[in-house]
Amino acid sequence: MQTGLVHLHSVLRWVILILLVISIIKAYQGFKSGQPFKDGDRKTWLFTMIAAHVTLLIGLYQWLLGRYGLISMHLPEGAAIPEGKFLRFYQIEHPVIMILSIILITLGYGMAKKQVDDKVKYRKALSYFIYALVLILLGIPWPFREVIGRTLFPGM
Repeated sequence: MQTGLVHLHSVLRWVILILLVISIIKAYQGFKSGQPFKDGDRKTWLFTMIAAHVTLLIGLYQWLLGRYGLISMHLPEGAAIPEGKFLRFYQIEHPVIMILSIILITLGYGMAKKQVDDKVKYRKALSYFIYALVLILLGIPWPFREVIGRTLFPGM
């Protein structure tokens, strides 16, 4: 089950990245063209937020109960999490970066429900989504990162 959750978490990363890029494109087009806010844009932003939250729930489960989870992990006597780059990344850096990015995605979707001018709605959502994308790209354990790197498509 643990391996399946890690694979699902990794596959959902691609879903979020694709939806986030689509959300950024839609927000940019809406901002530049000055068109009225569309229900299709709201739905795209909603699906982006849902994918991010589902991935967050799977990640929180792994963070607590996974192979290297806080509850299930047994550190050697006298060892601390910040000492090792691997554990520091997966126990501190990755969760914090991803939670911040999901907050930004949620704020971006929240703009769809605000009663503000459509140009302001698109502009603010665009900035939230771009910041979230940058954070996600920084927080992903890409294969080229030493010690913490994972394959692009685990299990395939």
